[in-house]
Amino acid sequence: MNAPFSPNTASLRRRDFLYGLGSSLGAVAMTDLLAKEVAGPLALKKPMHTPKAKAVIMLFMEGGPSQVDTFDPKPALNAKHKTESKRTAGLANGFRFYVGSPFKSRKVGQSGLDMSDQWVHLPEVADELCNYRGCQAESLNHPEALFHMNTGSRLGGDPALGSWINYGLGTENQNLPGYVVMTELAMPQGGSRNWSNGFLPAHYQGTRLRSSGSPILDLQAPMYKTREHQRRALDELAFLNQRHAAKHPEHADLAARMESYELAYRMQMEVPGVIDLKSEPELVREAYGMNQKETAGFGRQCLMARRLVEKGVRFVQIFSGGWDSHDYLERGHSSRIKSVDKPMTALIKDLKEKGMLEDTLVVWIGEFGRTPDNNRRGGVYALGRGHNIDAMTMLMAGGGVKRGAIVGATDEIGAHAVEVAHPIRDLHVTLLHLLGLDDNKLTYFHAGRYKQLSQFGGKVIKELVA
Repeated sequence: MNAPFSPNTASLRRRDFLYGLGSSLGAVAMTDLLAKEVAGPLALKKPMHTPKAKAVIMLFMEGGPSQVDTFDPKPALNAKHKTESKRTAGLANGFRFYVGSPFKSRKVGQSGLDMSDQWVHLPEVADELCNYRGCQAESLNHPEALFHMNTGSRLGGDPALGSWINYGLGTENQNLPGYVVMTELAMPQGGSRNWSNGFLPAHYQGTRLRSSGSPILDLQAPMYKTREHQRRALDELAFLNQRHAAKHPEHADLAARMESYELAYRMQMEVPGVIDLKSEPELVREAYGMNQKETAGFGRQCLMARRLVEKGVRFVQIFSGGWDSHDYLERGHSSRIKSVDKPMTALIKDLKEKGMLEDTLVVWIGEFGRTPDNNRRGGVYALGRGHNIDAMTMLMAGGGVKRGAIVGATDEIGAHAVEVAHPIRDLHVTLLHLLGLDDNKLTYFHAGRYKQLSQFGGKVIKELVA
């Protein structure tokens, strides 16, 4: 039995319909157009203050990369290798022991940033990077930590960072989604809730491009349909729908469905050109590592991210999994670093050469850091690291952050942030600030109160801003 009509039930039916569409072209179209019923909310909006960036590319290393094995070396920890940790107390079996890094570290670039020797290509852009060592997480559980870093809430279901940014600024290209997500290996823990629109209108959710096959289903029209056929069919359908809408003005979702067909029609012209990487010169494809098995997947997505931002997409996020190294740290981290090193270096170089790095913020980040020690089990040393919410490392480039800088510090063994230490909400507030948005003003009324990304307020990390 159909429920009686009301604005609230109409809203619920529209949302249910959208979620049921999945990753098809129809989903993208409906995501983009559902809210055009109310003054085009994805149209460009003025920033709240002068921005330093207009777009974000977030490279998310799911699982938690180790700070001491990437960009925050600790000689004092290496000296303690396989000695008993002070955190042994309370363990029922065995004890904890310190784990020195299996990698050597060196200073790179004129700025002297620290990098492990596993980073072969990234030193070429060291002087564009800002290494922040002071962020602290709150949850040791992967899904909760992912939700927190991506949405500001540990519970999941709240709007993602990309959703808030598109809500605040709109999109520069009405023919493409404003918020795009790609996954290199597999879906991150917690799945699509990491790029959910939450309580914001449904068109602000992220649109996931598939990692194999056609990035968007139903992108190509059937062979037997020409553009002229589609245009004539849409015109006839519009005539019938308009006649029906005139008789039933209370059905507010009909207008959105009518517009969704038009957007899908336009996207069939624009999207293939954006995602077709064959048009890129072979030198560019090689620079991104697309000709090597280890880097082809991430390289393809990094190049696509540049093309999407170039076409006006506001927020692009790429998830790279496999960083959760409780055991076999040397093998695990060296493999994952190799898979992202060349592509992310090429991305930063490419953005700079095209004059886009100045107003595109690139962020390399995970959900938390790793501990300097690990459990010894049954007399076996597990040469890996546990989850650490007290210290982590991240890189930023372009978009108004300091260049060739190290901001913040951890203690002598990398266990705790001790300088410029800030919670995740302050990081979010800073990212919004760089884009010209004020977290205290970027609010949405829901469940009886005005809500914001930081949940209850935060402050800009001024040390990161150039």
